[in-house]
Amino acid sequence: MTNAELTPAPIRGSLKGKTVLVTGSDGFIGSNVVERLVADGARVKAFCLYNSNGSTGWLDESDTFKAAVRDGQAEVVLGDIRDPEHVSASVEGVDVVLHLAALIAIPFSYVAPRSYVETNIIGTLNVLEAVRRHGTPRMVNTSTSEVYGTPEEVPITEHHPLRGQSPYSATKIGADKMCESYALSFETPVMTLRPFNTFGPRQSTRAVIPTVLAQMLTGAEQIRLGDITPKRDFTFVTDTADGFVRAALSDVAPGTTIQLGTGRTVSVGEVVELCKKVTGSSAEIVTESERIRPEGSEVQVLLSDPSNANAVLGWAPTVSLEEGLAATAEWLRPRVDPETAARYHR
Repeated sequence: MTNAELTPAPIRGSLKGKTVLVTGSDGFIGSNVVERLVADGARVKAFCLYNSNGSTGWLDESDTFKAAVRDGQAEVVLGDIRDPEHVSASVEGVDVVLHLAALIAIPFSYVAPRSYVETNIIGTLNVLEAVRRHGTPRMVNTSTSEVYGTPEEVPITEHHPLRGQSPYSATKIGADKMCESYALSFETPVMTLRPFNTFGPRQSTRAVIPTVLAQMLTGAEQIRLGDITPKRDFTFVTDTADGFVRAALSDVAPGTTIQLGTGRTVSVGEVVELCKKVTGSSAEIVTESERIRPEGSEVQVLLSDPSNANAVLGWAPTVSLEEGLAATAEWLRPRVDPETAARYHR
């Protein structure tokens, strides 16, 4: 089933007045989820990684979040997901935990795999223990389509075998399995939401779409990339945020896994061509060996079957890839400064 055959259903219930803890609130997806929750009237506890200057990451730039803090609708909790006592104290008294805190950069997972184990697996264990201890009614764990590795068949369903083709994906598999084990062993009310490749404003320029757009917006004549043949299923970030809201309100059995994807796959090379149309660029692709994953680690294609998300959550994507690319380019445009341009033109 493709996204053309799916339409979003009205959301069942509301988070208005509910207290929702969002771990990883300072990140790309997390900050967008926080803004969506605030717009829906939820009381938000934004769990952000502790730092000496009190930064809340992308939420520093969110007028929506700042207004919610001033009005008492939101609060900042600085901490570390690896600290079980602080995580437990943060979870106490909330109605929903949306667990997005994670290390996500695949290349760095080859360099520092232990940090991914400590954050992605042990961090998830800490949240599960806190939810179990305090009797929290709902926890949503964030997975990734990378857990499938290069698939045996497409489109991919939630029943596809898992394969750790990078230290990052291995730790996300570990986190998912911890959630499954707590659901089966303790009936912990946790479900796993598995987004495919989310993109949009605030995504790191390490990711393919923002790095391509940023280079084009500087007027670069050459686009530096790794392998351009892998295919991905891209979901715009506001659609992913909608999936989290629906998951928080869902009445699914503990241990349920639901993936979010559009049912459309495009190669990196095809993304470059679409970005050219958005920016008016005529740049050519230059392959850089340091951007290519180790042999055996590259996932060649990720294509979702979105029918379960539609049937269970009433979810379907509403923003096309082309529309999302245009919105991302518009967000990036004022942020591409001369220093960025010089770096891309070297």
